[in-house]
Amino acid sequence: MDTQQGYSGKTFGLEVIAILLGFLFLVPFYFVIVNSLKTFAELLTDPTSLPTVLQWNNFSRAWNIMKFPTVLKNSILVTVISNLGIALISAMAAYRIVRKPTRLNNLLFALFVAAMVIPFQSIMIPLVKVAKSLGLFNSIWGLVVCYLGFGGPMSIFLFHGFIKSIPMEIEESARVDGTSAYGTFFRIVLPLLQPIAVTVILLNCLWIWNDFLLPFLVLQSPELKTIPLATNSFFGQYTKQWDLALAALLLGVTPIIIFFLIMQRHIIEGITAGSVKG
Repeated sequence: MDTQQGYSGKTFGLEVIAILLGFLFLVPFYFVIVNSLKTFAELLTDPTSLPTVLQWNNFSRAWNIMKFPTVLKNSILVTVISNLGIALISAMAAYRIVRKPTRLNNLLFALFVAAMVIPFQSIMIPLVKVAKSLGLFNSIWGLVVCYLGFGGPMSIFLFHGFIKSIPMEIEESARVDGTSAYGTFFRIVLPLLQPIAVTVILLNCLWIWNDFLLPFLVLQSPELKTIPLATNSFFGQYTKQWDLALAALLLGVTPIIIFFLIMQRHIIEGITAGSVKG
């Protein structure tokens, strides 16, 4: 009875608005899916209607032109290694900052937070020069190192808030038993960081997988291209192959969308848990 009384017209109106907004956000996906199955001429003449004949060969042509298995391998390699490195290094850095709040550590945390608001465009030219001087240019591993630097500040900030909610008594008990500092972190603290670690990995996956500008600056060899760089090959100075580009875009976003849909609930769990300060 209470539930029925609590469901008012206002609640119904909010649900309708939420559903309409959901459909609004799905409109771009409709255009991508529908137009990826059209010929180029049909796409230009009527981009909003359903295709008259399904052009499944757009996907096979895009697959071959992109060399999709190669670029998929490069994207997976960069995303997985970068995420593991960012998560581990950021967790260790945040743990040290929280448990040893010295002036130096507080200053470092302030610098990490400040780095989050620096636009990438303001430092991309110095980045290329530094990458060349350190031998990181035109290398998958060099790109990974760049992602470690750019992904660290936000990840440390998220881990910092979560670690504050972990009681010190758990670590003190481990130290009494003779566990070293590294043993305490890897055996006690790191397993407790699973919710926020999944959140950090998901957010960084979405960023790294879809990133275009940083790989475009660092990678030059065709065999090192990631999926966004390969998709860009359909746009030349005089031609724009929209039918193939949209098919390539759908091929590229499908793996990360599936991964996100499977793991999305951990984002809310990690962020809400990190908002509780102990």
